[in-house]
Amino acid sequence: MAWAALQLLGGDLGAGYFSGLQPQLEFKPALTALYVFLGLLAGLAGAALPARQAADISPAQALKSSGDALLISGHRPPWLGLLALALSLAACFIPPLAGLPLGGYAAIAFLLAGSILLLPATAHRLTQPLAERGTSVAWRLAAARLVSAPGYAVVAAAGVLTSVALAVAMAIMVASFRESVDEWLGQLLPADLYLRAGRAQSSAYMGEGLQAAIARTPGIKHLEFTRHDQLRLSEGQAPVALIARPLPADGSVLPLVGQAKFSNLPALWISEAMADQFGWQPGKIVSLPLGGVAREFHVNGVWRDYSRQTGAVMIDLAVYRQMTGDFRVNDAAITVDDPSTSEQVTSRLTALADGDSLEVARPGEIRRISLQIFDRTFAVTYLLEAVAIVIGLAGVAASFASLAATRRKEFGMLRHLGVSRAQIGGMLALEGALVASIGVLGGLLAGAGIGLILIEVVNRQSFHWSMDLHVPWGALLLFASSLIALASLAAVLAGRQAMRQDAVLAVREDW
Repeated sequence: MAWAALQLLGGDLGAGYFSGLQPQLEFKPALTALYVFLGLLAGLAGAALPARQAADISPAQALKSSGDALLISGHRPPWLGLLALALSLAACFIPPLAGLPLGGYAAIAFLLAGSILLLPATAHRLTQPLAERGTSVAWRLAAARLVSAPGYAVVAAAGVLTSVALAVAMAIMVASFRESVDEWLGQLLPADLYLRAGRAQSSAYMGEGLQAAIARTPGIKHLEFTRHDQLRLSEGQAPVALIARPLPADGSVLPLVGQAKFSNLPALWISEAMADQFGWQPGKIVSLPLGGVAREFHVNGVWRDYSRQTGAVMIDLAVYRQMTGDFRVNDAAITVDDPSTSEQVTSRLTALADGDSLEVARPGEIRRISLQIFDRTFAVTYLLEAVAIVIGLAGVAASFASLAATRRKEFGMLRHLGVSRAQIGGMLALEGALVASIGVLGGLLAGAGIGLILIEVVNRQSFHWSMDLHVPWGALLLFASSLIALASLAAVLAGRQAMRQDAVLAVREDW
C-alpha cells in the first residue's frame, strides 16, 4: 500500500509540493516491529474484558445464553467515563512541550476513552423506551433484543463511535480551517490586481522610478505598495517576516483577533505566531532592529496569518521609510477604475519592465490556487476518514456475524412461531440500524469535542493558528444517515447464513 501511494501520489501524498520527484520506498524493521507489538498488545487488552466476563458468568447462564447476553455495563461504571472526560478537559490547559501539543493529544485520548466508557449507560437509557413503542413484529423483536442483551450492542456501537468520532473531528477541523483560510484571503486581498517584483518577496524589488511609472499608468484608481523584509530578533530562532504597507490607525484592513488602546509610539501589528513564541500581547512595548537602530513600537493588535508559521510583524510603510530610508518595495495592490479594463491595465504594467521581472495576479486566481493546494494537502485526510468508516462497518458486520451463529436456535424458534424470514431480516436490519444510531450519536458528540480540541489546542500549539468554527451540517447529516443505512445492510448480510438454516434443524440444537 505504501508503494502504491508513492507511485500514485508521490512523497507529498498529492499535495503538489514536490512534483517531479519520485522518492524510494524505505522499510524500517525496528519501527515495524514496534507497530506489530502494539497490535498484539491491543489484541490482548481487547480480550481481557471478555475473558473476565467469561470467568465471572455462571455455567448455567452461559449454557442458556451462549454467552451473547453478557451485561458489559456491569464492568464499566459510568464514573470512570466521567473521570476520563474531566481529565480530557484538564489536559487541554497543558502548555506545549518542546513545541508539541502533547496535552491536546492526551485530551483527545481521554475524550475518546470517556465516550466509550459511557456508551453502556447511554445505550441502556436510549434502548429502554424502545421496547414499549412500535407495533410491527420486527421493531418489537429488535427493541426487546437490545433491552435484554445490551452487551453485544455496546460492542458493535463502540467501533462505530470510534470511527465516526475521528471522521467527524477531522471533517469539522478541515471545514473550519478551509473556511477560515477563504475568509482570510478575502480580507487580505481586496484589490483588483497584485503586482510582484519577480518570484522572491524580499530579494527582488521595485525602485522609486518604477514605482512612479506604475503610479502614472492609465486606468489605476488606487495604488498601495508593500515592502517585505526579515528581522532576526534573537539568537537561535528563525527570522520573522517584516511587512510594511499603508495601514489605517485602527488596523481595520487586517484580520484582527486582538487589539489594544493606541499609543503615541509607532504602531506594530503582530501575527498570532509572534504572540505565542515571543509572549508579545496587545499593549506591550517592544523593540525592533530597524535601520541599524533598536526602535520602540507599541503592539496595537494581533492579526491572523496562515502563511508564516515563524511569525510576522507589520508596520505602516511611511514609518518604515522614515526609520530606514529604504524606499524600495516588493508588491503593489492595484484597484482599477473599471474592472472591464483589467486586461489593458495588466498589459501596460508588464510593459513597464523588461522580461518577466513583474508578475501580475488577480485575487480570484490567488484564492483558487491557494484553496487548490489546501484541498490537495488534506486529500489524504479524506482517505483516512473513509478507512475509519470501513473499520466501523467491519466491526458491525463482525459482531452481527458472530452473534448470528449463536442465534440460530432463536431464529428457528421464531420461524416455528410464524415469523417469516423477511421479518427476521427486518429485525436484523432494525437491530443494525439501532446499534449504529447509538454509535453515530455518540460519535457525533465525541467528534465535535475532538474537533474543538484540534482547533483550539492542537492547531494553535502546533502552528500558532486560530480559526473560526465551521460545522458542515449537511455533510455530517448525510454521512450519519448513510452510515446507519450501511450498518443495517451489514447486519442483514452478516445474519443471512444463519437465517437460511432449516427451522427444525435450528431448534434441534437445544435437544
